[in-house]
Amino acid sequence: MPQDLLTGLNPEQLRAVTWGRGSALVLAGAGSGKTRVLTTRIAWLIQTGQVSPMGVLAVTFTNKAAREMFTRLSAMLPINTRGMWIGTFHGLCNRLLRAHHRDAGLPQLFQILDAQDQLSAVKRVLKALNVDTEKYEPRKLQAFINANKEAGLRANQIEAYDPYTRRLIEYYAAYDAQCNREGVVDFAELLLRSFELLSRNAMLREHYQERFRHILVDEFQDTSRLQYDWLKLLRAPSNAIFAVGDDDQSIYAFRGANVANMALFQKDMGISEVIKLTQNYRSYGTILDAANAVISHNANRLGKDLWTDAGRGEPIRHYEAATDLDEARFVVEEIQELKREGMAYADIAVLYRSNAQSRVIEHALFSAGIPYRVYGGLRFFERAEIRHALAYLRLTANPEDDNAFLRVVNFPARGVGARTVEAIDAAARAGGVSLWAAACAQGAGKKGLAAFIQLIGQLRQETRDMNLAEQVEHVVARCGLIEYYRGERDGEDRIENLNELTNAASAFAAEAESQDLADFLAHAALEAGEHEAQAGQDAVQLMTVHAAKGLEFMAVFITGLEEALFPHENSLTELDGLEEERRLMYVAITRARKRLYLTHAAQRMLHGQPRYGLPSRFLQELPAELVQSVGGWRGSSDLAPAGAAGPGAPGRAAALPYPVGARVQHPRYGEGVVAGYQGQGAEAEVRVSFPRIGDKWFILEYARLTPC
Repeated sequence: MPQDLLTGLNPEQLRAVTWGRGSALVLAGAGSGKTRVLTTRIAWLIQTGQVSPMGVLAVTFTNKAAREMFTRLSAMLPINTRGMWIGTFHGLCNRLLRAHHRDAGLPQLFQILDAQDQLSAVKRVLKALNVDTEKYEPRKLQAFINANKEAGLRANQIEAYDPYTRRLIEYYAAYDAQCNREGVVDFAELLLRSFELLSRNAMLREHYQERFRHILVDEFQDTSRLQYDWLKLLRAPSNAIFAVGDDDQSIYAFRGANVANMALFQKDMGISEVIKLTQNYRSYGTILDAANAVISHNANRLGKDLWTDAGRGEPIRHYEAATDLDEARFVVEEIQELKREGMAYADIAVLYRSNAQSRVIEHALFSAGIPYRVYGGLRFFERAEIRHALAYLRLTANPEDDNAFLRVVNFPARGVGARTVEAIDAAARAGGVSLWAAACAQGAGKKGLAAFIQLIGQLRQETRDMNLAEQVEHVVARCGLIEYYRGERDGEDRIENLNELTNAASAFAAEAESQDLADFLAHAALEAGEHEAQAGQDAVQLMTVHAAKGLEFMAVFITGLEEALFPHENSLTELDGLEEERRLMYVAITRARKRLYLTHAAQRMLHGQPRYGLPSRFLQELPAELVQSVGGWRGSSDLAPAGAAGPGAPGRAAALPYPVGARVQHPRYGEGVVAGYQGQGAEAEVRVSFPRIGDKWFILEYARLTPC
């Protein structure tokens, strides 16, 4: 009976589920039961005879969410739900294009290119046009094509403001022509071609408008402008779009998500009142109050406050670490205590803003024998960019390493093709020598191979007298990986990981008291090859905040809460960047059910050197009564770098107005942290680290610094 579906719904959920025929915008807060509302509304519409199963179109953002919806509907309805149009935007567009391939100008069995296949196709276009791929890098062209397709633009619709962009447009057009000849589509093409098909074919558009009387959209805040326009094409004036989302959880602007779609939807559909799901079934009151307090500082939001009847719960725990190593130690000790209290490792998550931050935490967990899993990604030493860098380092230590040779002889690409590598392998086998020796014997006449041999020889020579951290930093800088990843869509994260490798080497040298590259490479291999949590094993979950969206845990650690890290330094110069970072903090806080830890470090290693940071502004936005300090550094002499004066330096403390690590204000550069001193008397200088511009040196007498 329809009434059975409604049992247990709270008043807000009931209102949403039983909404009339018109369009609706449901503002669903974190943990408020939005998936239940969506699936129950579909079931209620079908059971009450308002629509047939084939008259529903439900759009999600992940295949996992679509499967969950199918599972729930199957349990609610005595019908076969498999034929229903429920899926992701790209999945539904693929279904539409398969059904109408002739109208879309595609062969019946058209193939979909994944990212790697698309890159290969781009390279073939550039090769056919004899393009200089150093000037017009294939990955940058790939990103240019995808970004414009996701914005709904074909090559002839893009404005060229300079000769370089004009060339990119020409190559985009050539790429499209090649794909059309070969009958293939890339991922971005699915949505764009589906939109174009519905735009120009009135009969087809009207057919689907007549069919889909009810369109339901999950995670509406993550829709792009093209996705929103596609939805509008499918809606007849008399039909309804039921949009569920949370503008406070819109964190994917870098993927094209447009949070403004929610306000635009209100205007386009004439919605005067938003349904708000504010009762949270996940977290205790203190955690929700913290989330509400932080997000209230965003100006551009529809507005809501989460609440719960589960009680206040425990205060939020705040730890101010001396260093990132101290921060990781604290996290590990608290995890061990939680385990002793009976909490499963799998109920504990450690969140960070940047992938590179995981390395120090992973090492601390590894050393403590605590199983962990990196959710939605690879452990630090298993990441492709790190394995590439380690291969260069292995060749620097020992050119006879065949596996390392094979991994990077043509990465980044330098014109060493598969036939050349096969010839080297055959010569090595015939002569009973290493691939390196065989390559050196044949390399003189082959430009790309000769360049590789020369590079490895130079790296071996140049790093001979360097310490371990300097060797790693130098090899990473010279091998070409950083330039290569700058052209990737997620290249910034990969470059941060490569920079973190220098920190890993520096930390290893201090911990193991060894500057030997071979020792460090063995250490990296051990951490990569051991202690990986098996499927189903109880393990701590490590992940970025972006990866944590949609998940929940009994205990959550939000680490690295420092200015320029979280919020990220890029957000300070991007339009609405800080508001998106604050939404990201809101998502992080609302992952916690019972216990929440917030940590930051006064000193963090960057490029093998200490960086001094200010506590994140998000910490200051939390009401003091919600937060309990659980110790940590404040003014410790441990922060003074080696050889620098600080509060622990005998005979100097009285002469220095600010201890190392102290927060100070400069009239021009704003708030910073004292990072060190040099010189004496009238020549004494102070180094201050500012979040936005880095380090500045001042003559102490004229520094114009005031304590914060």
